[in-house]
Amino acid sequence: MTRTLGLIGSGNIGSAVARLAIAAGMEVVLSNSRGPETLAPLVAELGPEARAASPAEAATAGDLVVATIPFHAHRSLPADALAGRIVLDTMNYDRGRDGEAPAGLDAGTLTTSELVQQHVSGSRVVKVFSTIYAGHLLDLARPAGAPDRSALPVAGDDAAAVQEVVELLDVLGWDSVREGTIADSWRMALGQPVFVSRYMVGSDFTALATDPGTPVPADTIAALLAAATR
Repeated sequence: MTRTLGLIGSGNIGSAVARLAIAAGMEVVLSNSRGPETLAPLVAELGPEARAASPAEAATAGDLVVATIPFHAHRSLPADALAGRIVLDTMNYDRGRDGEAPAGLDAGTLTTSELVQQHVSGSRVVKVFSTIYAGHLLDLARPAGAPDRSALPVAGDDAAAVQEVVELLDVLGWDSVREGTIADSWRMALGQPVFVSRYMVGSDFTALATDPGTPVPADTIAALLAAATR
């Protein structure tokens, strides 16, 4: 079982995953691009199971490592430190934030996770946490067996790595739907049927921060993935 979770990026999704991990009895090592000292308030809030470090230190400390930074910064991931690690890729491409897309991504011949995998070639990349708003990730977590438990899609090339991530999600309060390889992870991208809005009660993205969220079971997630178009 995963005991320590490393996080490269400690924004909305990163801090939500950290909170779920600590609630599940794990330790977290947080990092960002601005330095460990900038994470002092979050570490103080999370308690003694959390500490701040550099991205490379978080990479080597974690049994699993969550990479949750803007996609345009993915080449800043410490590839050497991540060698041999399972990297949970939460990143989505957003043209307004990330600028012009790499050629393969723009042409639809590559996915964001494939580009991440090219950079961290010594790691095993698994796509997860990319389809949900951070508040819903926290609010919809449920114990195993709960009738209103929700699911998240997961994609990865390495079956053993995917299984470890599925087990982590279960501990964090989520069921999983396996969506093939990272080449298939385009079905989880921004704008696809499974993306964010399906976990919302309303349809107004400007009110997302106050939307209470609604459970989405595994069979619904599977159907949404199947309905994706490229």
